[in-house]
Amino acid sequence: MRYPIAIETGDETKAFGVVVPDLPGCYSAGDDLDSAIAGAEEAATAWIDAALDAGEAIPMPSHLDDLRNKPSFSGWVFGVITIDPALLDDSVERVNITLPRRVLLRLDALAKAAGESRSGYVAQLTLESRKGAP
Repeated sequence: MRYPIAIETGDETKAFGVVVPDLPGCYSAGDDLDSAIAGAEEAATAWIDAALDAGEAIPMPSHLDDLRNKPSFSGWVFGVITIDPALLDDSVERVNITLPRRVLLRLDALAKAAGESRSGYVAQLTLESRKGAP
């Protein structure tokens, strides 16, 4: 999916600001345009991930022309970021992994202590690790 972004240009003393208007509160900033846009992609991915976890609907992207014509963005520059559609896919997929028996026993013990199934525990760990990683 391609979401429009509004870019507030920066200079030597002011960072570039990027807003994803379709995702309320989703924004980024950076000392250069590339890092500001990369941060916006990361922020939008995290925003969508959190909304899905909360059971909220994901807004559809608006048209660039609609955004460009809003008085609140007068003087801003516009572009788009791309969000991987696989992020929006919550369908269950069965996978087969191979682990040493001692690792599998440890995984099962940790899952049991957390009150989770093996699959649920692996999914929980993965989702928690996304909070600190891109």
